[in-house]
This record gives sequence, C-alpha cells and structure tokens, in this order.
Amino acid sequence: MGGCLSGDVRGGMEAVGGGGGTAGTGSAGHRGGGGGGGANDAVDYFFNAAGLRGLYSPLELSFSASKLRNMDALSKSDPMLVVYIQQKDRRLEEIGRTEVILNSLEPSWITKATINYQFEIVQPLVFRIYDIDTRYHNTPVKTLNLAQQDFLGETCCNLSEIVTKFSHSLTLNLRSSHGHALQGTLTVHAEESSSSRMAVDMTLHCLNLENKDLFSKSDPFLRISRVVETSGPIPICKTEVINDNLNPVWRPITLTSQQFGSKDNPLLVECFDFDSSGDHELIGAFQTTIAQLENLYNSKSGANFFSHKGQRKLKGQLFVDRFQEKVQHTFLDYISSGFELNFMVAVDFTASNGDPRAPQSLHYIDPSGRPNSYQQAILGVGEVLQFYDNDRRFPAWGFGAKIPQGYISHCFNLNTATNDCEVVGVEGIMSAYSSTLYSVTLAGPTLFGPIINKAAEIASQSLKYGNNKYFVLLTITDGVLTDIQETKDSIVRASDLPLSILIVGVGNADFKQMEILDGDNGKRLESSTGRIATRDIVQFVPMRDVQGGQISVVQSLLEELPGQFLAYMRSRDIKPRAAPLHDASPAAAPAVYPPPTK
Repeated sequence: MGGCLSGDVRGGMEAVGGGGGTAGTGSAGHRGGGGGGGANDAVDYFFNAAGLRGLYSPLELSFSASKLRNMDALSKSDPMLVVYIQQKDRRLEEIGRTEVILNSLEPSWITKATINYQFEIVQPLVFRIYDIDTRYHNTPVKTLNLAQQDFLGETCCNLSEIVTKFSHSLTLNLRSSHGHALQGTLTVHAEESSSSRMAVDMTLHCLNLENKDLFSKSDPFLRISRVVETSGPIPICKTEVINDNLNPVWRPITLTSQQFGSKDNPLLVECFDFDSSGDHELIGAFQTTIAQLENLYNSKSGANFFSHKGQRKLKGQLFVDRFQEKVQHTFLDYISSGFELNFMVAVDFTASNGDPRAPQSLHYIDPSGRPNSYQQAILGVGEVLQFYDNDRRFPAWGFGAKIPQGYISHCFNLNTATNDCEVVGVEGIMSAYSSTLYSVTLAGPTLFGPIINKAAEIASQSLKYGNNKYFVLLTITDGVLTDIQETKDSIVRASDLPLSILIVGVGNADFKQMEILDGDNGKRLESSTGRIATRDIVQFVPMRDVQGGQISVVQSLLEELPGQFLAYMRSRDIKPRAAPLHDASPAAAPAVYPPPTK
C-alpha cells in the first residue's frame, strides 16, 4: 500500500510516525509527540473514509472456449457467453455478455467483463454459453432473450481461483444445467489494470510556516486528501509530526494510484499544528494535483499555503524535493506468482465460555445445524483463505483446557487424536473442533503467548525453504487476557516474520486489551524490553460490533491483510516470481448454480 497510508482516524490522539531524524520522539500524550513508528508506520485511510475498506482491484476478464457442442445442422454454433456473479442470497446477477461469434466451436471473444476483485470476500462466478439463433444475429446482445437460445453449457468458479493461477488463466469443463459433464471447455483470463500498479514517491518540506504556539514553535504535519465531488475531501495520507520546527522536512511518502486516481484529480494539502487532544490547528492549505506537484519539483518552486478563512493570508510554502514515479508490485502479482497465504486457527477453550452442553454456552453445538460464533469465524475466514493455500492443510490448536493427558494446556492440537497439528480443509477444522469439545475440560486462564509463539515458530521455520509463504493466524476468544505483556512481547517478536494475527472476540466480555494489540491507533506495540514492533500485524474484531451490520466479521478481519502482506514483502525487497510456461489444466466446476433470474 505504500509508505504514506496514515489517517487521523481516532480523534487525532497522535500523529503517525515521529521516530528518528528531525521528527518528534515524545509519547502520545505529549504536545508534539509523534509516537514511535517508522517511515511506513501507517494505515490506509482512503478506503476507510470512502466506505471501501480492504483491497479493491479492477480486473478485466477475457474468455475463450474450445470443442463446444455443435447445435446447428448445416453450419456450426454461434456462441455467446453470459457472465454472472452470485450474491449472498444465491441470486445470480448478470455482469456482462460477450459478442456473438458466428459459425465457431472454438470462439475467442473480444468483449471483456469488468469486475472489482475483493480479497476479503468469496466471489462466485457463473458462466453460461448459448448458441444464438440466426434470427437474432442483428439483435443487440443485451436485449436477447436467453430462453429462446440453445444452451451449450455452463461452468463456475470463484474469482480467487483465477487470480491465484500463475497465468491468471483458468480452464473449466462445461456442464449441463443439472451438473452432468458436457463437451467443451471455457478458459477465463483475468488482467489487472496497469493503473493499480502506479505509485509516486515524494519528499516534502516547508519554509516559513506561521507559528501557532505562544512559548515555542509549531509542531507541523501534513495531511493530503483526495477531493471527491460527492463526499468532499477524503484523507489518503498523513506525515509524521516534526516537533518545534517552522521549516520541517518530512520523511519520504508514497502515494498509490488507487489513492489519488489520475494525476489530474484534485488533492487538498493541509498543514496542521499537532495537539495531543486531537484538536489540531490548521496552519494553511492549498489545492493541487499530482501533476502540479511534479511541476513544483521540476521548477524547484514552492506552493503557497493560505488560510481557509477567505482572507488569502500567506501561511508558508511547500516544496517538493523528490518526485519519482514507479511501478509497484500488487498483491495479485505476488499471489499469481506462487506466493501462498497459509491459514492457522487457535480456539479458546477456557471455562468462561460456559459448559458446551448448555444452550447458553458460546461453544454450544446447535442440533439444528446453526453454527455458533466459533464455527462462524472458522467457516467465514477459512472459506476465503483456503484458495490461497495450495495443500489446504491447516494447523489448528486449542488453548486453555485440560486435555486428555491430564493437565491444562495453552497450546494443544485441535485434533487431539494425533500428534500432527494439521487438519485437511476447513471441514477438517470444523470436525476437529466439534470432537475436541467433548474430549477436553474447559479450564483457564486465557493465554495468547504460547499460541502466537507456536505460529511464529512455524513462520520462522518456513524461511529456511524460501520466502513465498505468508502465515495468517486466526485466534477466537471470549475473554480477558491474563498474559497481556507476554502477548505483546510475542507479537513484537513476530512482527519480523511473515505472519499476521486475526483476533475475533466472541461474547460480551470487555475487549479493551485486544484493541491495544491492534495497532490501528497509529502507535506500534512496545515490548517489555522497549523494542518497537517493526509493523502492525494484528487485526481485532469483536463479533458483536459487526453482527447485523453491512459488512461481515470476515470482511472486517481481512481488510488489512493484503496491506500487511505487502508491507512485509516490500520491506524485505521480496519480488514476485516469474511465471512458469504452463499453468492451465482444465478444472471441474465446483458447484451447480440456480438458473439466472429472468
């Protein structure tokens, strides 16, 4: 996501960054304090403010088919493809139709379908091919009645199955509407927009800023916002605070095209005097574009800050010391070149969950099949991440229970019948969870340290065999931690590893401790020895806060994961791999979908 992805999202209690150089090093409660982060200590605020949290990447889908059935007696079929996306209610929404290819059983359609790839949700696609009757060849394809055309076959897949292929291409076998195998295959190719890879590195400084402090100098920071007609300025970047300085030089920032749009989109640059109360005082502002900032760099001239109050009083100047356009590798570049997300699960079996046999227990297995909160979290996250794990063998642990061996364990295999911590598939996790409930005795206390250390050990061991694996630990808990400092220490150590930690809070406990572990306030965790986490690797979501809302627990959990993945890869200069020569073996369609809504 780049190096300038910070937002003052929680009342401005502290500006992001501040460590080293001329930046402030005070604490959050200090006037002018900047926290202890590094140059990339930030969260991507643009998507938050726009209601578009998570990774959205526009894709173009192109299509070709082979060995289609011939439905015409005197010639060949005239195929057209219709593309659908399946909604949560299983309703199919049409997202595009190709042109009609005349007299062909091997069509390569020119018309593409456009779709936004969203990492944090499953996006099932359905493809249906029709032989268009000669009578309708001059009819616009959008108005064709599909019920009047011959059906050649259908197939389906999840969008993530396409983008995880080296070639971004997936070949699928066609089936009948009842799921029976038919002659022919469909190949789907996904192409990411080149604009999503563009980024700009800049170094900025100011001269002669107006002083807002009585007994010292201002503590300035910059906020850059994208100006959107319908919703006003949307913050996309904030620099660190520079203490007691009217001529500040900030650390380099990176803005991506996903943030600023085109080089001619209007941006608002504001300079504030930091206040620990969050009531930052505006020094001055001006409107610009990326293209105009590039002109400032080339001409070595400055842009004037003015007040918002209309009197156009000069408040200082901004200069661009460095401007460099670059192409950044995207999340999909890594995933499609063989990088994996390896899913791991840890389940809280402490006594505070309640007796699993009682309906009020958080671990109660409902005979009706309705999943409890633990099952919902496992299913939801697992169904998304399973497509990014090649062997789909997932380490699964429990903690806080008395195990069959007769002692309380804070890290035991969820499958207690084996010495192997791995289970096969999401179904394997669910099965092991259900059986473990009745083979252990709920106990306590609630300790996270041993689980995090175990996950970190696996992540560390993987580095001996390459750097193409990134691990994701899902921890589901109902209670208050009793090892908060040990947990902080474990997280700080793990921040150097290819690991992210997702925490789901279930039940009605006080989860303030968990919010401390989540670095969304802009301040990185500090260990008991004073070491600062190299990056934010924790995302915490209390299930009660999102139930009934517009976004799911899974979306809330996973929205930061691509950014954490990229932060790790970029900080170590790890590049995507080159694609192999062949990667397009036909795949059977995973499911049969209902007919489209007429």
